[in-house]
Amino acid sequence: MMFKKLIATLLIGLGLAGGAQAAGGGIEWDKFPREKMTDTAALQNGAKLFVNYCLNCHSAAFMRYNRLRDIGLTEAQIKGNLLFAGDKVGETMKVSLDPKQAKDWFGATPPDLTVIARSRADASKGSGADYLYTYMRTFYRDETKATGWNNLAFPSVAMPHAMWELQGQRVAKFADEPDPHDHNKTVHVFKGYEQLTPGKLTPAQYDEAVADLVAYLQWMGEPAQGERFRLGVLVLLFLSVFTVFAWRLNASYWKDVK
Repeated sequence: MMFKKLIATLLIGLGLAGGAQAAGGGIEWDKFPREKMTDTAALQNGAKLFVNYCLNCHSAAFMRYNRLRDIGLTEAQIKGNLLFAGDKVGETMKVSLDPKQAKDWFGATPPDLTVIARSRADASKGSGADYLYTYMRTFYRDETKATGWNNLAFPSVAMPHAMWELQGQRVAKFADEPDPHDHNKTVHVFKGYEQLTPGKLTPAQYDEAVADLVAYLQWMGEPAQGERFRLGVLVLLFLSVFTVFAWRLNASYWKDVK
């Protein structure tokens, strides 16, 4: 049953990703700073941001709170800073939001985020982390939408900007220009943002916060990836040393053979 739920979640994520691309061709994705994946402080801050800004609507049904010990948090820190009232450290990251109400409010049920970073990869554009890093930094005010928000990476997205207080409010500027492929047509070209209200963070600080959050989402999709990478390096080092010994042993064994 758990495996079937995981597959369903992955398919939902893939479906939403396809919708994003179909909605308008999509913009180029920015590169996620991958050094964040080995930064324990960044992963811990990302976990805090996830609990404060994402876990209100999105669950992570295949991640337990106590697994956060793998990124350096103690059980006391998890209980004191990341658990909601009534939750236990061994439980999964679930939400109390009713799926039916969520669908009525947003037009779609918010997907589970356990494997969202893995499901959003696109071979022609980049990794799922690149997509999420771009997506969380391209929200803008759009009063024509039900939520009052729109997104360059996912046009007409049903999700409002959960982290708008940190980034502030802004509008996107567009201009109609001749289509380079057909001069009889025009295309809607993005020209930049106009800041309406400041956020609690500077633009650079907000980008850092989003990078931390995306690093956590990437880690959550495969918590063992750091250990797997470490073991892989050790295996390659062992094979390199073994190859040298085998080569010298082979030379010693055959040196008197004419």
